[in-house]
Amino acid sequence: MSPLIRTGALLASVSLLAACATTDRMSAAAPAGAAVAPVAPAAAQGPQIGSFGFDVAGMDRSIAAGDDFYGHANGTWARNTAIPADKSNYGMFTVLDDLSTKRTRDLLDAAQAGGQTKIGTAYASYLDTAAIDTKGLAPIEPWLGKIKALTGKAGYPALLAEADRMGVSVPIGSYVGQDDKDPETYILSISQSGLGMPDRDYYLSDDAKLTEARTAYLAHLTQMLTLAGEDNAAARAKAVLDFETGIARAHWTRIESRDSDKTYNKMTVAELAKAAPGFDFASYFQGIGTPVDTLIVAQPSAIAGEAKLIASAPIGVLRDQLIVRSLEDFSDVLPTPIDKAVFAFEGTVLSGTPEQEERWKRAVGFTSRALADEVSQIYVAEYFPPETKAAADTLVKNVIAAMDRRIDQLDWMAPATKALAHQKLAAFTPKIGYPDRWRDYSDLDIVAGDAFGNKVRANQWAHQWNIGHLGKPLQRWEWGMTPMTVNAYANFGMVEIVFPAAILQPPFFDPAADPAVNYGGIGAVIGHELSHHFDDQGAKYNREGRLTDWWTPADVAAFKARTDALIAQYDAYEPLPGMKVKGALTLGENVADLAGLTVAHDAYMASLGGKPAPEIDGFSGDQRFYLGWAQVWRRNYREANLRQRLLTDPHSPSEQRAWVVRNLDPWYPAFDPAPTDKLYLAPERRVRIW
Repeated sequence: MSPLIRTGALLASVSLLAACATTDRMSAAAPAGAAVAPVAPAAAQGPQIGSFGFDVAGMDRSIAAGDDFYGHANGTWARNTAIPADKSNYGMFTVLDDLSTKRTRDLLDAAQAGGQTKIGTAYASYLDTAAIDTKGLAPIEPWLGKIKALTGKAGYPALLAEADRMGVSVPIGSYVGQDDKDPETYILSISQSGLGMPDRDYYLSDDAKLTEARTAYLAHLTQMLTLAGEDNAAARAKAVLDFETGIARAHWTRIESRDSDKTYNKMTVAELAKAAPGFDFASYFQGIGTPVDTLIVAQPSAIAGEAKLIASAPIGVLRDQLIVRSLEDFSDVLPTPIDKAVFAFEGTVLSGTPEQEERWKRAVGFTSRALADEVSQIYVAEYFPPETKAAADTLVKNVIAAMDRRIDQLDWMAPATKALAHQKLAAFTPKIGYPDRWRDYSDLDIVAGDAFGNKVRANQWAHQWNIGHLGKPLQRWEWGMTPMTVNAYANFGMVEIVFPAAILQPPFFDPAADPAVNYGGIGAVIGHELSHHFDDQGAKYNREGRLTDWWTPADVAAFKARTDALIAQYDAYEPLPGMKVKGALTLGENVADLAGLTVAHDAYMASLGGKPAPEIDGFSGDQRFYLGWAQVWRRNYREANLRQRLLTDPHSPSEQRAWVVRNLDPWYPAFDPAPTDKLYLAPERRVRIW
């Protein structure tokens, strides 16, 4: 995995979707029963969406809310909204992402024109496809030559280490992050990797569509080797596919890999070498700059399986896989035929996207990753006013206070555990909008006209930044997302929730909108991230961010009974014919949606100060709250993209995320579903956790 896109510890952070320096910290939790602070007053110009913050015209009231709440709230929008040709899916997140990208482009254009050389030069070099095409493969030839010159296995670990530093995907993923059981300490972790397709099922399943993808992947591998100038490409491609199929068989499933206990396996390098013979780990760690004695191994049997496969594979197969990964990972800064070939498989075959994004959009993405904090500083100065941050701060405090009160109402948690849960909540650090410290890129060389070299150096810089954490005190000021990112995340080890500036906009949040819509939108998102720290994995981390047992056995059993019911509920959903939601894979996100909405509704009720919610345009307060939730999940998918998500994404599809309301008691009087409606659940069948 390229260091540029590594964010957060391997298994200790989760985001709202299927992803730097410090923010302001605030006191996390108000005492139970504390007064709720009012959200900032509405701006004079009124809400940006509709008359109260919700797009009423996008509803389809011919669909009963009790049959399909997503369709009821969003049906007309879904029918009338086409997916742009350069998108695999389209919804509220992509609308805001497009806005963020356009705004960042304007800033980069101005930086380029104004002589802000580093970000302007990086942006301009990426845009110059004529120069990239003119150079051909010359920029990458020295690296490809080094791969081709490898004649024996003894040099393979060192070559892989160099590839990893460059940002080329390699069979063993590595990352420096917090030690889950010693969270004030950084440690090296390794995990399974090595697949060119999204998941082991793409290699092993007999599903017709996945079989088609395998056939297309074989053609893609053949094309990549041909473009690299290799002969006998078809036979060599088949050998690479066979090698990766073996890796897929060794890999843990995504459900197994999301278990924080199972993936915490601390061992010495000597113990790893004994458990996984066939690969010189010590040389590899020396090569990536982490000559460690002790590390965390996420999936020991998978790593052992990969080491065995590497030991038995012909050196030519190992070389060919590395050639293909190198061309793929640098395709955007290599000649157009390579760039288009990679998009044809990864974009069109795997995600169903007909057209590649315009080059300027990709240039914005590259520059925003390579020089994230330099771009972030000018973005927040222009697009995140202090009043928006202040209003969001207040909403976060209100939701945290509601969670604090909610803990006391639980009938399944022991009093001693409740006390510890309150302590954990009080330890929270919410981060809103943007960091208050920035990384310094003065030692990163960005050269005009050298797109390939700029990407290599940016990857190497990011790699070095990451491994540089070893031996240092915990850097709590760092962020795992840029302010331009339309997302949010919870970091278990840091005991923090993080909300970048770009998500604090309509439809998620509008200070001028009706509070009910804001609480149903960004309020539920805040509750979602907050409750991740108490989901089936986050609950394993205590107030210090330490992976440990702090619940009683009875608490664990009661919690599991509830989460098992939620797994069964989502297992029944079938978004594509023959493909159902994986309730165990999506459990953490489903728990967070359920708990987040529950807590956000409590916060909304408290914000009314005991007064009834006003009716607006014929909608009650509760109706507006739940419609606000449904609106943020508007999304249309291409079939290939939805299929990939069902196999790999820990989040349920948007439609099913909207359906979580069927478990919430206040939703029933608000929309009056009939017992015969599809979403209706009798009170005793509703899943109640937080």
